[in-house]
Amino acid sequence: MVRLTKEAERDGAYRVAKRLRAVVLNSEGHTSGELANILQVPRAKVSEWLQRYQTEGVDGLLEGYRSGRPSELTEQQRQQLGDILDSGPVAYGLDSGIWTSPMIAWVIEEFGVQYHPRHVRKLLPDLGFSVQRPRRVLARADAVAQDRWHRRIYPLLKKKPARETGRSSSPTKRASGKIRRSTPPGAA
Repeated sequence: MVRLTKEAERDGAYRVAKRLRAVVLNSEGHTSGELANILQVPRAKVSEWLQRYQTEGVDGLLEGYRSGRPSELTEQQRQQLGDILDSGPVAYGLDSGIWTSPMIAWVIEEFGVQYHPRHVRKLLPDLGFSVQRPRRVLARADAVAQDRWHRRIYPLLKKKPARETGRSSSPTKRASGKIRRSTPPGAA
């Protein structure tokens, strides 16, 4: 069991290693409450792991396939969506030359399914597309002038720290150590 724990840690399966460690420590006489403190997990999780180990053995502690929520789009709808995306937004009757997540979500709504624009981004790789973020580049920009601005002018525009006068105009800001206090700290 210790060997399996070390193999799991080496392979990066830290959750499996933690479950195996719980079984080992339990066999050494530790209670589930003690295991929860040692492993920094809820006691209910420790009890669940130990129960699964008793019923299913080591296989009960391994990571299983997590299917997640099933897609609301059918395979045929996904194929149609892929064809629509491939043809482009102009061919679909939209003004923009590029697809945006809200636009794709709007197209999906026509299938009778609602997807949040952020979730659309997760859907795209399954359809064979990738999310691309535009980089703003000025078409007629002078690279030398931009470099000069970044090196010389911009640093001069940055906010400079205020001179220390020893006094603070803010009623909540502590004054610097240059002014004597009328009462020693903690005497008030």
